[in-house]
Amino acid sequence: MAQQHPQPGLARCYQHQERETGVRCTRCDRPICPACMVPASVGYQCRQCVRGAAVASRAARPRTLAGGRVTADSGLVTKVLLALNAVVFLAVLARGDELVVDLGMVGHAADGGTIFAPHWIGVADGEWYRLLTSAFLHQEVWHIGFNMLGLWLLGPQLESALGRVRFVALYLLSALGGSTLSYLLADERQLSLGASGAIFGLFGATAVLARRLDYDMRPILLLLAINLVITFTWSGIAWQAHIGGLVVGSVVAAGMVWAPRRTRLPIQMAVCALVALAILVACLVRTNQLVG
Repeated sequence: MAQQHPQPGLARCYQHQERETGVRCTRCDRPICPACMVPASVGYQCRQCVRGAAVASRAARPRTLAGGRVTADSGLVTKVLLALNAVVFLAVLARGDELVVDLGMVGHAADGGTIFAPHWIGVADGEWYRLLTSAFLHQEVWHIGFNMLGLWLLGPQLESALGRVRFVALYLLSALGGSTLSYLLADERQLSLGASGAIFGLFGATAVLARRLDYDMRPILLLLAINLVITFTWSGIAWQAHIGGLVVGSVVAAGMVWAPRRTRLPIQMAVCALVALAILVACLVRTNQLVG
């Protein structure tokens, strides 16, 4: 059998040098063999160009002010949080004080047992989940009503500006910040509950966002001032949770909306991580004070 020689003038595939081809990528003009061809609207493209186009397409998608993805329903997370709070409220009504005692925010207290062998509950006893679960508990209609009204008014705008993931981080860290300051400063036997810490975090974040966009800050500052007056004048309000949520929400929002575009994500992640670390250290110090 006669030996076949390569046809003169045919190029070799840029990925498979042993293969000759007469087809070139319509985007980069490199020769490509059938294994490297991806059908395009006109001709074929190489896999590398197709991957590059996909990355460029993702990068070109519209982003929120903080770099999150723009979604069709910018209030979805807010609605989920509203529904979650409502479901827990119904569960509290059904089970009475039992659920409140099991999930409410308390530092270190005796619950039942005997004087010689009390049953201890609270964050200091290892029940760290209370820092977060307490932020979804409400007993009175007026309490959940005020908090959910604040969430409904502030949530969608912040969610639209930050994006869903960042908004969730803001909300949860604000809730934890409120519980942590209560743990640090309030009587360790005091039982508290409610989403107020998270809501005050949204107040702080809204003020930061208004400053970032150069909006008139007087409405949000007036609303915040009214809520602070209520916080310190009404009895039975855990002001520590309000202030803790306000401070954490302001710090987290500032890190999200003021981060430079080129290094936005690393800075945002670092701010959230540092806030979470500060919360952890504060809780460890307080726990050591109570049971160390």
